[in-house]
Amino acid sequence: MRLPFITLTLSLVLVACVDTTGLSAESSRPLKGNPSALVLVQEFADLQCPACKAAHEQINGALLEQYGDSIRLEFMHFPLRGIHPYAMEAAEAAECAADQGKFWEFVDMNYANQSSLKSAALREWGAALKLDSALFDRCIESDIKEDTILADYAEGQKMGVNGTPSYYVNGKKVGSSVEELGAAIDAAATEAAAVPL
Repeated sequence: MRLPFITLTLSLVLVACVDTTGLSAESSRPLKGNPSALVLVQEFADLQCPACKAAHEQINGALLEQYGDSIRLEFMHFPLRGIHPYAMEAAEAAECAADQGKFWEFVDMNYANQSSLKSAALREWGAALKLDSALFDRCIESDIKEDTILADYAEGQKMGVNGTPSYYVNGKKVGSSVEELGAAIDAAATEAAAVPL
């Protein structure tokens, strides 16, 4: 029974040995939409979640098309690690891609190819996006982005996220449909406009 313990210990030592030169623990993922908009739409999502894939393809694009000038769309990581074994690594890979200016492109590629999600696929997608492969791989292997992802997860728990995708408009939970989100965005915009500067 000592073999699993030895394997775990060796794995932890190897992760600790990954060179983190040139890597940052901070997130550099950009918002979509208008960075100075008064209405913030947050999506808590899991990159291995089929419902999140559907929302990304059917809801987010429609929202940005209709409200792109009046909203800030923020992706928040909420990996459901108990049921999605690659969700955490995919989140880390997306954050590593963000450091090379390709966060949303990586998210798009992940969802488009979600059925083949595994560790090797993450690297293939990075190569397809012309990321610096050595830097990208070191970033994933180091787990340097883990605290950023866990901070998103903790924020989601604090806000009441209990499944993915979950949407919030200016901090208020909203149903996952274009109609419900649109109504909430319109109400938040009206409310924000009524507040004196």
